[in-house]
Amino acid sequence: MTGDVPRGAGLSSSAAIELACARAFAEVSGFEWDAPRMARLAQRAENEWIGVKCGIMDQMASAASRAGYALFLDCRSLEYRHVRLPEDIAIVILDTSTRRGLVDSAYNERREQCERAAQWFNVRALRDVTVEDFEDRTTRFSGLDETARMRARHVIYENDRVLQTIDHLRAGNMSRVGKIFNDSHDSLRDDFEVTNDALNLMVECARLREECYGARMTGAGFGGCAVALVIKERTAEFSRKVAADYKQRSGLETAIYVCQPAEGASLVKK
Repeated sequence: MTGDVPRGAGLSSSAAIELACARAFAEVSGFEWDAPRMARLAQRAENEWIGVKCGIMDQMASAASRAGYALFLDCRSLEYRHVRLPEDIAIVILDTSTRRGLVDSAYNERREQCERAAQWFNVRALRDVTVEDFEDRTTRFSGLDETARMRARHVIYENDRVLQTIDHLRAGNMSRVGKIFNDSHDSLRDDFEVTNDALNLMVECARLREECYGARMTGAGFGGCAVALVIKERTAEFSRKVAADYKQRSGLETAIYVCQPAEGASLVKK
């Protein structure tokens, strides 16, 4: 077994291994590949055997992704659609060389705060609250503490940003998609508070480059990687300049990966 996904960088290397194994076992056992079912099994392995209370997004990405497309996933129903990415865009992963700390305790804390906010809105989950509902309720009523309000604002606006991204991708409007990336990171930094100094600096270095449409942190936060949308033909220049700028300002080396959206777990044809 081998792989080129860096461990501990927030890029879901564990989910990649789980789904690669599941695909191999399904093939030799004669099972038809069912992406949502296999993703649930991999999540169950994480939750019950490893003891990590992760969600389903990483497993579904490794189970159901399609080359050349973004994956639009409903994490409640596990319905998904593929949305084509422009061929002249590269996805560039920027490793801060810092690793995640306090993620488990912070995750549990954020979850409790979001559940508290959902209870205040009287909904099953914050995904059931629209941006308009959020603004109206929090303006007219009191009782939701400031921390829970910030967490809720991030989640509710982030869900709306996902829907906007689909529309702008279909329209080929990468400038708007890049702005949404930037807004997402700022919300993760200010409202959800899951970035760190290195992530914020890396995103800033990326955004300074004119060939970059937008950048945000990715993964659980508190270290790990950022992701940027970059004009494909200028990725070499982008990578060189960002690495130099980040090292000068942070004193840290970085690993940079220029990527394209690829198939999820699939068979290797000889």
